[in-house]
Amino acid sequence: MLVEFRVSNFRSLRDEQIFSLVASKDKSLADTHTIVTGVSAVPFLLRSAAIYGANASGKSNLIKALQYMRGVVIESATLIQPGQTFAVQPFRLDKASANEPTSFEATFILDGVRHQYGFTMSAERIVAEHLLVYKAFKPQRWFERRFDAKVGKDVYEFGAGLKGAKNVWENATRPNALFLSMAVQLNSEALRPIFDWFARQLVIFNEQAQLNPQVSLQRLKDQKGRKEICDFLTSADISIADIEVVTNKVPGQSVHVDLVAGKTEMRAEEIEENKLLFRHVTENGEAVFDLMDESNGTRNLLFLSGPVLDVLANGQVLVIDELDTSLHTLLVRELVRLFHSPEANPRGAQLIFTTHDTSLLDTHELFRRDQIWMVEKDRDQASSLVALSEFSPRKGEALERGYLMGRYGGVPFIADSFGTRH
Repeated sequence: MLVEFRVSNFRSLRDEQIFSLVASKDKSLADTHTIVTGVSAVPFLLRSAAIYGANASGKSNLIKALQYMRGVVIESATLIQPGQTFAVQPFRLDKASANEPTSFEATFILDGVRHQYGFTMSAERIVAEHLLVYKAFKPQRWFERRFDAKVGKDVYEFGAGLKGAKNVWENATRPNALFLSMAVQLNSEALRPIFDWFARQLVIFNEQAQLNPQVSLQRLKDQKGRKEICDFLTSADISIADIEVVTNKVPGQSVHVDLVAGKTEMRAEEIEENKLLFRHVTENGEAVFDLMDESNGTRNLLFLSGPVLDVLANGQVLVIDELDTSLHTLLVRELVRLFHSPEANPRGAQLIFTTHDTSLLDTHELFRRDQIWMVEKDRDQASSLVALSEFSPRKGEALERGYLMGRYGGVPFIADSFGTRH
């Protein structure tokens, strides 16, 4: 479960921004919208959060920041080569920030224990890295790493909580690799769960990581998985009684590489082609349609259904940028309600998404005030992130109207034909 994410000097997020899923003391909708953690310092976490903001306000950059942190954890020890630079993008609209490093930190609960892991990086190297583990109220500092420019090397401090060949891991860690990632590559059992949380518990979809229809397709080939997807679509009021996967062999080509001869050739061979057939049933009859006969919303929800069901089954964190561009408002509401259902979501999966759909704000049972966030840019074009609860809106207040009036920020300034901004 994600507790908090911090980022600074990444794209438009110049100053440190803090995104938190810690529930406030508000008791409304607590049974459905919050998760009991068993951790005294953060007893309740939110099951979902919606992030609003004008176009180019920076809300997508928050998702990209979490995605970038995840990528560095997964790839720095394996895919990044010695001497290779990172494509990190600091805030570039002032000289000071452009030359400063970028920082990320995630706090999450893993097996009932709070973990706080973060690092600071430049294009050339990891500048600092740390891991705190809260097995009691006072944290254990498992390791801390910082680059000492005076001596030109990394300095490490280890706590007693981290077991294993620490000196071996330290000596193997390159300047452009994370200690966490390298230690896991060298079989650290203690650090493997932290690495796996980033690799397996964070599921992110945006323009850089789009939905893969194969996840849903594989579920549809299994009888149980097909029923789960049909039930999922039915819960969203889509009248599909069954989905059949018809697999045929069709002519195709494949690439064959002969490493010994140093040749590459194309060979003709049969490949599998899957066709989806949807059976619709009404009081007056039934009919079968193929995928292209279905609406864009139905297709998008179908491709999303596989990942969503996986996330709910595994208690993962699902992060989606611009959710409303692929789903109708009513489908977005049903998806959120699915995450809020203790029956459908018994393992505490979380949903985080950005949206422009202001109609969600006035569905008062859909969100608590602490689940709504606003992003806007200042005159320096730096983005800031603020929770709606900081504005202390009254219960029952018309949130959509207040948002569109600019009461909470996060809306664009529009210039009319005479140059007046309003």
